[in-house]
Amino acid sequence: MKDVDRFMDRTEAGVQLAKALMKYANRPDTIVLALPRGGVPVGYEVANALHCPLDVPVVRKLGTPGQEELATGAIASGGVRVLNRDVIDYLNIPPEDIEAEVRRETRELDRRERLYRDDRPPLSVRGRVVLLVDDGQATGTTMRAAELAIRDLGAKKVIATIPVGAAQSCRQLETEVDELICLLIPKDFVAISAWYEDFCQTTDQEVQALLKKTAPATA
Repeated sequence: MKDVDRFMDRTEAGVQLAKALMKYANRPDTIVLALPRGGVPVGYEVANALHCPLDVPVVRKLGTPGQEELATGAIASGGVRVLNRDVIDYLNIPPEDIEAEVRRETRELDRRERLYRDDRPPLSVRGRVVLLVDDGQATGTTMRAAELAIRDLGAKKVIATIPVGAAQSCRQLETEVDELICLLIPKDFVAISAWYEDFCQTTDQEVQALLKKTAPATA
């Protein structure tokens, strides 16, 4: 566990997370997949410290009409879809609204995949240990969608790694991955941003720059 109660920013969170993952350092069978956008600065620090290749699985959260930060689910490359039935049933969200959100986010997913990869093929995860990194977890639907997509591509082992997470979603995620590494599981979670001094939005340009820095190592 981390010895302070907040992270300065995503860079510091990545440095701290890497310390908990040193058993995976310098392993040729291990890669880091960081969820864009906010997970990429965290994953960049992890990949550098562990000397592992870095790539991004393209995943999109499905927002709730009128409450976009509340996730009704998530989609990932390859047609993977994870729905948060508790939220959908509680708010009585019509199926047509969910399908409209899926179509909208699929267009954005395709755009980001083209943008981030810059014609580079994705790293193969088949037979490899995948460190799946994000900047935090509230509902867990985005991480779960990414995990399912990675499993479908033949990953040997999936390790979910996050600086901070809500207790309930961490318990659920722990049953679905091979290992969960979470530095902070606060009793009063509120939101991921509450556990960072600086939680400014990560831009597409920052994601591109960080991926290009590691491109020689990921080839």
